[in-house]
Amino acid sequence: MSDADSKAPHLYLIDGSAFIFRAYHALPPMNRADGTPVNAVYGFSNMLFKLLQDLNDNEKPTHLAVIFDAARKNFRNDIYKEYKAHRPPAPEDLVPQFSIIKDAAVAFGVPAIEMEGYEADDLIATYTHQARAKGWNVTIVSSDKDLMQLVDDGTTMFDSMKNKRVGYDGVLEKFGVTPDRVVDVQSLAGDSVDNVPGVPGIGIKTAAQLIQEYGDLDTLLERAHEIKQTKRRENLIEFAEMARISRQLVSLAKDAPVEFDLDHMTLEDPAPEPLMAFLDQQNFRSLKVKVVHHYGVDVGTDPVSDAVSVTETDYECVNDIAALERWIKLAEQTGAVAVDTETTSLNPAMADLVGISLSVEPGKACYIPVAHSQAGGDLLAEKPNQLEKAVVIKALKPMFEDPSVLKIGQNLKYDMSILAREGIQLSPIDDTMLMSYALDAGKHGHGMDELSGIHLDITPVSFKEVAGTGKNQITFDQVPLDKATHYAAEDADITGRLWRILKPRLAEEKVTTVYETLERPLVSVLSAMEREGIKVDVSVLNKLSNEFGVGIERLDKEIQELAGRPFNVNSPKQLGEILFDEQGLKGGKKSSKTGAWQTNVDVLEKLAAEGHEIPKKVMEYRQFSKLKSTYTDSLVQQVSSRTGRVHTSFHMASTTTGRLSSNDPNLQNIPIRTEEGRKIRRAFIADKGNILLAADYSQIELRILAHIADIGALKQAFADGTDIHAMTASEVFGVPIEGMDPMVRRQAKAINFGIIYGISAFGLARQLGISRGDAQGYIDAYFERFPGIRKYMDDTIAFAKEHGYVETLFGRKCHITALTDKNPMKRGFGERAAINAPIQGSAADIIRRAMVRMPDALKDAGLEDVRMLLQVHDELVFEAPEGLAEKAIPVIEETMAKACEPAITLSVPLEVDCGTGQNWQEAH
Repeated sequence: MSDADSKAPHLYLIDGSAFIFRAYHALPPMNRADGTPVNAVYGFSNMLFKLLQDLNDNEKPTHLAVIFDAARKNFRNDIYKEYKAHRPPAPEDLVPQFSIIKDAAVAFGVPAIEMEGYEADDLIATYTHQARAKGWNVTIVSSDKDLMQLVDDGTTMFDSMKNKRVGYDGVLEKFGVTPDRVVDVQSLAGDSVDNVPGVPGIGIKTAAQLIQEYGDLDTLLERAHEIKQTKRRENLIEFAEMARISRQLVSLAKDAPVEFDLDHMTLEDPAPEPLMAFLDQQNFRSLKVKVVHHYGVDVGTDPVSDAVSVTETDYECVNDIAALERWIKLAEQTGAVAVDTETTSLNPAMADLVGISLSVEPGKACYIPVAHSQAGGDLLAEKPNQLEKAVVIKALKPMFEDPSVLKIGQNLKYDMSILAREGIQLSPIDDTMLMSYALDAGKHGHGMDELSGIHLDITPVSFKEVAGTGKNQITFDQVPLDKATHYAAEDADITGRLWRILKPRLAEEKVTTVYETLERPLVSVLSAMEREGIKVDVSVLNKLSNEFGVGIERLDKEIQELAGRPFNVNSPKQLGEILFDEQGLKGGKKSSKTGAWQTNVDVLEKLAAEGHEIPKKVMEYRQFSKLKSTYTDSLVQQVSSRTGRVHTSFHMASTTTGRLSSNDPNLQNIPIRTEEGRKIRRAFIADKGNILLAADYSQIELRILAHIADIGALKQAFADGTDIHAMTASEVFGVPIEGMDPMVRRQAKAINFGIIYGISAFGLARQLGISRGDAQGYIDAYFERFPGIRKYMDDTIAFAKEHGYVETLFGRKCHITALTDKNPMKRGFGERAAINAPIQGSAADIIRRAMVRMPDALKDAGLEDVRMLLQVHDELVFEAPEGLAEKAIPVIEETMAKACEPAITLSVPLEVDCGTGQNWQEAH
C-alpha cells in the first residue's frame, strides 16, 4: 500500500464460510447444555476474536464485516447447471450451527452479511469494488484462490491461520500471472472442486504460459489454430465455448445489489451485555475469560471468569474444629478443592508439615496451621492458637481420599509426598503446573507466580516477604500466623483460579490426552519413587572423594609445571593469560564485557583436539573438581537421617520436550562416558537382601528417527538386530561390516547421534578431531545415503516456523520460540531444537508411559516388592528382593517395550537391555 493510502479508511472483509469449515473440521464434536452442536460455533468465535485481538494490537481497521454464503444455488447455476453439483451437502451436525455462527459475529459487533442468489465471494468483490472507488484500502481475510483476482494496489489478502499476506507477488507465485489475468487462467484450467469445466488437458501452469504468450483469453481462443501442440490446439478449438462459460463462472460479480452500506461497517468494540449473554448461552467459559481480559467487561458471577475478575479476598485462619469441618463440608459439596501445604523445607524428604490451605471458590480460602511457633499480629499469647496436627489429619483424610472430590494443586507431587508421610493418599487430582506444561511447554515457565502473572495479572506475596532472605531467613513454622495465613491461603486461591482457566483449554487445544495419559498419572508414580529413595554407600563416596582429591592435586601440579610458573588453575583470567599470552596458542577470543580471554569448555575442547596438553589437563582437572564437589562430597550431606537413603526430586515441567530432570541430587548429569564418572554409580547400592535392576532402552532415539523419517535401511537394520553404527558406516563410507576399523564405526556413531541434535560440520569436526571439510563430507554422504532424514529435518523446520511448535508421536506440543529470534545464532539453535524435539520428546513420552504402567504390571505379576527407584534419561532403576529379580526382568522388559501400544504402532521394535548388580554400575 502506498504512503498516500495509509491514512485512508481500511475495510476488512472476512470470508465467513471459510472460517466456518476450518473451525468445524479443526475441532472434535461438542454440544452445549441443550444438546445443540457448537464445535464450529466455538471455533469460529475463537478465530474471529483472535483476529480482532491481532488487529487491535497491530493495524486496526476502520471498517469490518463477515460475509457468508446464503445458499448453494446462485446465478451461476443458471449459466451452468453442473456448477458445484458434485459438492456433498454440509455435514448434518454443522447445519444447525450456521445461524448461531451469524449470531456470534453480531455478538462481537461485526455485521454478518449474506444475499440470496450470490456467493460470499461476489459480495466481497462488490464491497471491495465500492471501497476502492472511494479510495479506501481493503484487506480480504481468506486464503481462497478465487478471490485473488481482486488484488490490486490497495487490496491485499490475509490468511489469518498462517498470518500471511498475499499481494501482487503472491498472486504471481500462485497463478503465474498478475491479478487482472487470474480469471483467464482459471477459465482455461477449470476447477474440479467447483465443477468449472475449463479446457481438458490444461492446468494452471500451462494456462499461465498461454496467457503470458497471447495476452488474454479472447486473443488466445481467436489464435488457437497457431498452437503447435496438436492435442492442446484441438482442445482449445473444441472447448472454446466451455472456456468462455468457465470465465462467467469464475468471474466475481462486482455489482451485486447489496443493501448493507459500507458506512455501516464501522468497527467498534462490542456491547458487553449481548456478547456476555451469547457466550453464556453457548457455555464458552474459557473464551469468556479471554474476552474479559481483552475488553475489560464485567462478567458477572461466571466461575471461570471470576478467576480473573475477583479482586476482593477473604482468607480465614482455621484454628477450631468447627471451622475445619465447615471447610471440609464446603469442599465435599463443591466437589473440587484447591490444596497446598506449607512445610519447613523444599525437599519433601527433609520437610515437616507446618500447615494446609484450602480454596473452593475464587477469592475465598483458608489456612490450617498445625506447627507454628509464632502467634503473630497483636496477640499476646505465648503460643499460636492452632489445632493439633493429628486432629487435622484425621479430619481431612476422608475428604482428601474421597473419589468424588477433586483435589487441585500446583506441583501437587510435592504436597502428595508430604501428605503421604502423614498417612493420606491424595486422590483424585489435577495439577495446574502440568496443565500449563501440556499447553505451553517452551513458551514460558510453569511456576505459580509466573502463571499468576500471565493468566490473572496478580503478583502473589513472595516467600521472602514473609520469611526473609539470606542468613536471616526463617523457616515457615516461625512465620507469624497472620502473615502465614495470607501467604498460604493465597497460594490455594490462585491455584484454584488457574485451574478454572487452564482446565477448559486442554480440550480446546487438543492436549487432553497428553495431560491425562502422560502427565497426571505420573504424579503419584514419581511421588512414590521419591519417597522410596535409593541407598548410598557413604564409605564408597568418601573413598572416591579422596581419590578425586589426589587427582586434583596431581593435575594442578602438572598444569603449573607445563605453564612454567605457578598460577591459580581455577581462575579463568589467569588460565587465559597462560594459554594465549604466554603459550601463544592460536584461536583465542576475548570477552567483549571483561576483555579477558575465554576459557570455557568449547575453547578447551578445541585446543585439546589440536594436541595441546594444558587444555587437556585443565579439562580433566575441572571434571575431577566437579565430581568431587557435586557428587562425592555433597551426596554424603544429602543422605536422609530418617531413611538412610538419598531422595532425588524429579521435575516434570522443566524441559520443552517432556524429559524429566532432577535435583538434590541431580542424577541426570552424572557423567557416564568417563571411567571416573561411572565410578560414582558404584556408591548407589541395594539394601541388604536386595539387588538393583537397571533397564535401559537401546538406541531409542535412533529407532524413533527411523520411524518418523521412514528410513527403510535403518528400519530393516533394527528389525534384523544389525549393529546400527556399523551398518551406517558401511552405507556411508562404503566399507564392509566384517573387519571394520573401530574408528570408522565411531565416526558413524557420532554422525548417527549428532544428526538427531542437528550437528554442524564444525561440531562434528571438533568431536572427531578431523577437519571441518572432512566432517561436512561425512554429513553430505550421510544425507545422500539417507535422503529421508534430510526431508524430515526440512519438513520439521518448516512446520515449526509456520506453527511455532513441533509435536511428538503422542501429540505433545513443544513450542520453539527461538525460531523467530532476531539473532541468527539463536534461530539456528531453534532449528536444531525443532529437529530434535519430536525425537527426544517421543522417547520421553514412551518412558513416561512405561513408568505409568509399571506399578500395575508388577502388581499383576505378584511383584509388589519390586520397587521403581530412579529414572535417568532412557533408563529405569529398580530395587528387588534377590529372589524376585529374574522374575521381574521379563515383566519390566515387556512393559517398556510395549509402552507405545495401543496409541502408536512403531515400525521398528523397541528393545530393552536389563542388568542386575549390588550397585548401579554393576547393573549395567
